[in-house]
Amino acid sequence: MGLNRGKVRIIGGMWRSRIITFPDRLDLRPTPDRARETVFNWLGQDLSGMRCLDLFAGSGALGFEAASRGAVRVVMIESDSDVFQALLKNREKLKADQVELVQTNAFSFLTLDRQQFDVVFVDPPYRFALLPEILPHLSDRLTKNGQVYLEMDYGWMPDEQWQVRRKGKAGKVNFQLLELRDG
Repeated sequence: MGLNRGKVRIIGGMWRSRIITFPDRLDLRPTPDRARETVFNWLGQDLSGMRCLDLFAGSGALGFEAASRGAVRVVMIESDSDVFQALLKNREKLKADQVELVQTNAFSFLTLDRQQFDVVFVDPPYRFALLPEILPHLSDRLTKNGQVYLEMDYGWMPDEQWQVRRKGKAGKVNFQLLELRDG
């Protein structure tokens, strides 16, 4: 998609106002500032001790934001090699040792990896409508009281296994914070 490179600003934590860059790609659209501000208000500004998974890392905005706010470990999954290289450069620039980058697709990672996380960020390319396929794979990846952040371009309701804790909209972006229902 050309040589234009995108930029996004981290909005909170120790890297507040730092800029991360990423290549221009059709499906790569960073979570808007307003949505990030809202979700991190929901999660609590301090994520100290939390383990997070950014399943479709893209620009890295959600994962680096979580690390900036104290997450002890952030695993970021990205399949595009150029985007992955940009994530590596941003990790190095920020000295983000708590960020683990994995170059693979989300389904392969979820099939092969058994780690559990306190927060899973799910912001897949909109045009593939992957939420119904991804969500069933997440229930055993969450710690007790773990939460899933979903981002989509339309209002969507998960199946009965999930409870929507919060939902919001920023421009054309719809987002939700889910947790597993008890029982």
